[in-house]
Amino acid sequence: MKILMLSSTFPYPPTRGGTQVRTFHLMKYLTQRHHVTLVTQPGPNVTEEEVERLRGCAQEVAIFERPAFSAIDGTFSKVKRFANFLREGTPPHVLWSYSLKMQNWVDRYVESAIAKGEARDLVITCEHSVNEIYVRPEWQSKIATVVNIHSSVYGTCRQLLETNTSEKPLRDRLQLPLLQQYERRYCSKFSGIVVTTQEDQQQILDLKPSTTIVVIPNGVDLSEFPFRQFDPGRHQLVFIGAMDNLPNVDAVRFLALEVFPLVRLRYPDATLALVGARPVPEVQELANQPGVTVTGQVPSIAEYLHQATVCVIPMRTGYGIKNKTLEAMAAGTPVVASDRGLEGLSVDGPNVPLRALRANQVTEYVAEIGRLFEDRRLRDQLSTNARRLVERDYTWEVAGDRYSSLLSELSARKS
Repeated sequence: MKILMLSSTFPYPPTRGGTQVRTFHLMKYLTQRHHVTLVTQPGPNVTEEEVERLRGCAQEVAIFERPAFSAIDGTFSKVKRFANFLREGTPPHVLWSYSLKMQNWVDRYVESAIAKGEARDLVITCEHSVNEIYVRPEWQSKIATVVNIHSSVYGTCRQLLETNTSEKPLRDRLQLPLLQQYERRYCSKFSGIVVTTQEDQQQILDLKPSTTIVVIPNGVDLSEFPFRQFDPGRHQLVFIGAMDNLPNVDAVRFLALEVFPLVRLRYPDATLALVGARPVPEVQELANQPGVTVTGQVPSIAEYLHQATVCVIPMRTGYGIKNKTLEAMAAGTPVVASDRGLEGLSVDGPNVPLRALRANQVTEYVAEIGRLFEDRRLRDQLSTNARRLVERDYTWEVAGDRYSSLLSELSARKS
C-alpha cells in the first residue's frame, strides 16, 4: 500500500510539540510496512541537518517552503481575514500555511495515480486537520482519504470561551459558528476520521459526519522515557511541555501563581521546575517566584521527571490525550492532574487500579500533592500502575498498528 502523508507541520525532531511527536512516530511505524511519501513544510527554525535526517525516515519526502506573511496585523488585516472566512468558509489558521505549490504537487501526484490505475492502492492521510485543505472532495469516490484530527477546532474554541481563557473572546465568539460549519464540511470529505480520545470522538460525532470515526490515542517512546530506578523523595514538583503553547502557558501560570505558593506554606523547601522549550515572557517571569525554575529546552525531559517527586499537570484547556501525561506515567513519576490533563485515560474509579490523582481546584491540588509528599507507598503504587498502563496501551507500536489497520481497511473498501 502507498501512503501519501500531508503534514504542514515539520515532524522533526519529534520533541518540538504534540503534533510533531504524533506525526513522526506514526510515519516511522508506517514506513516499516508500507511505502510512505511525506509532504511537509519546514519552519524557520528547521536546519538543513534536520531536513536530511527526516529524509532518511520515509521512502520519499517532498519539501515545500512555508508561505511568508507580512508581520503587519492591524485592524484592517483582521477584518479582511474574518471577511474571507465568512465568504470562503476556511479559517485563517488553515490558510496561514497553505502552499499553492504544495497543492499543485499533491494534485499531480493523485492525478497520476488515478491515470495509472493505482488509486485503489493509495491512501492519503492529513496529519492534523489543518492539512484537509489539500484534499479535493471528488477524490473520496476513488481514493481512501483520512484526516487525523489532533483536536477539534470548534470544540477547542468553544472550550476557551466557556472557561474564560480565550485571548481574544470577541474574535472567538464571532468565529465559533463558522468553525462548526467548517469542521462539519471538511469532515464530510474523508473516508475515515481519526481522533485521540473518546471525548474528541463525541465532539466530531455531534457534527454528524457519515464516515468512520476511530479513536487512536497517542503513545510514548519507552526508550526515551525509561521507568525511573528510584524514588527521589524530597518535595520536588515538575511540569513538562512546550512553553509557547497557550494551554501550557495558562497551566503553568495557574500552577506557579495559585497552587505552588500554598504548597510552599506547608513545605518551605518545595521546588517547582517548569521544563520545556521556547518559554514566552509570561512563563519566563515565573522564575521570579520563590522555588520556581524555568529551564527552557533541556537535553532529556526524562531526567527531570526522574528527579521529581510529583509531576503536576493542571491543564484547564485543550482537547485530546496529553503526551506530557503519558510521558510522566511512562517515566514512573506520580501524576496529579486535572480532568483535562487526564482526558482519555482510565486512571481511577471502580475496578481500575489507581494510576494518578485527580485535582481541579487549588485546594485539591495542594491536598493531593501533600498526600504524595507524605506517602511513599502511594507514590510507588501510582508509579507501577501507570507504567504498566502505558506499556500495555500507549506505545507508538500500539498506535501505529491501529493506524495501519485502519488505512488497510479503508484501502480495501476502494478495491
